[in-house]
Amino acid sequence: MSATPQAAPPRRRRGPAALQSPGFRRLTTAWVFTNLADSALYLMLAVWLKDLTGSDAAAALTFAMMGLPALLAPFLGQLADRFSRKRTLVAANVIVAAVVLTLLRVDDGSQIVWIYAVVLVYAAVSYLTAAAQSGLVRDLLPDDQLASGNGLLSSIDQSLRLVSPLLGAALYAVWGPHAVVLLTAIAFLIAAGLLTTVRVTESEPETAEERGSYWTELTAGFRHLAALPVLGRLTIILAIAFGVTGLVNVAIFPIIEQGLGLPPEALGPLTSLQGIGAVVAGLTAATVIGRWGEVRVFAIGVTLLALGMAPTMTSSLPAVLVGLAAVGFGVTWTVVSFITLRQRLTPPRLQGRTGAATAIAINLPQTLVTLVGAAILGLVDYRLMIVVTVVLALGSLLLLPRSQRDSAPTPAPETLAG
Repeated sequence: MSATPQAAPPRRRRGPAALQSPGFRRLTTAWVFTNLADSALYLMLAVWLKDLTGSDAAAALTFAMMGLPALLAPFLGQLADRFSRKRTLVAANVIVAAVVLTLLRVDDGSQIVWIYAVVLVYAAVSYLTAAAQSGLVRDLLPDDQLASGNGLLSSIDQSLRLVSPLLGAALYAVWGPHAVVLLTAIAFLIAAGLLTTVRVTESEPETAEERGSYWTELTAGFRHLAALPVLGRLTIILAIAFGVTGLVNVAIFPIIEQGLGLPPEALGPLTSLQGIGAVVAGLTAATVIGRWGEVRVFAIGVTLLALGMAPTMTSSLPAVLVGLAAVGFGVTWTVVSFITLRQRLTPPRLQGRTGAATAIAINLPQTLVTLVGAAILGLVDYRLMIVVTVVLALGSLLLLPRSQRDSAPTPAPETLAG
C-alpha cells in the first residue's frame, strides 16, 4: 500500500511580518522619503542658525520650536480621527513641501524669525501626520503585527539618521542650506505621491452621537490614557524621561565644542552614530516584546536612555559614541514598546487623539525644559544639566506599574529569517 503523500511544510516568512501587508509596504516606502527629508533638515536648521547668529541659545531654540506646536496636538489628533487618514497624510506632505520651500528666501541673520516660523508650521503638521499615521497603521495591521510594523518604521527612521545628517551636512558645506531645503521639499512630494497608492480599508469615523460634545471628543485621548493604569503610568514616565532630555538638547553644542573640542558641524555625524544602536533596537523590538511584554522592554529602554547620556559629561570621544549608541537603542525600545501597547489597547478611531495626547506628554515637557535650559545655559555648567537629566530619567522608573496584568506579551511575529 502506498504511503499517503505528506504536505510540504509551510515556507517561513522572510523579513518583518508587517511587510505581508501591501498597503503597509507602500506606507513604509513613503516613510523612507519623509524621514530622509526630516533627518537632513532639522539638524541643518540648528547649524544654520548657529552660523547666522553665533549663538548656542539661538540654535537650541530650534528644538524648542519643534515642540511648541504640541499645544495644538489635541486639535490635530481630533482631525486625524474625523477624516480619512490616507488623504490627511497626502495633503500634509504637500503642505510641508510648500512651507519648507519658503526657506529659499532666507539669506542672512536678519531673517532668522522666518526660520523659526517655518519650524513652527513644519512641526505642527508633523503632529498631524503622526496622529494620522498611527491610525493608518492600526487599520493596516492586525494586533500580532503591530510590534513588527512599529519596529520596522523605527529602524528605517534611525537608519536614515546614519545617512541623512551626513548628506545634509555635505550639501550644507558644499552648496549651502538652500540645497538641503530643495532636497527636503522633493522628498516630501515623492512621499505624498506614494501615499496616494496605499490601499486600505479605513475604520469608520465616529458618529456625532458617539463623539459627544466637542470637549468630550477633544479630551477623549487623555481620558483613555488615564482610564488604563498601565498606559497612564507609562505616559507619565515618558513625560519625565523624555522631558528632561531637553537639557541635553540645549547642552549639545557645549558638549561638542567644549567637551570634545569639535566644530558645530560635528553635530550631524555624531547624531548619525546614535542611529547604530537604534537600528538594532528596531529590528529586535518585535521579538523582545513578544517574549517579555511591552512594559519590561519599556523599562529597559528608559534605563539605557538615561545611562547612555552619562558619558557626554566626559571629553572622551569613544565613550560619547558608545553612550549615543545606547541612547539610540534605549529611545527606540521605549517608543516602540509604548506605541505598540497604546495601539493594542486603543480603539481604531481613538488612535489619533491618544497619539496626540502622548505627543503632548512627551514634547511639551521637553520644550519647556529646553526653554529653561536655554535661559540658564550661560549660568550653569552644561555637565550639571546632564547629571540632572540622568538622575530624573532613572528616577521616573519608580512609577512603573507593579502589576503585569495589562502588559502580557503579545504573540511574537517572525521578524527575521531563521
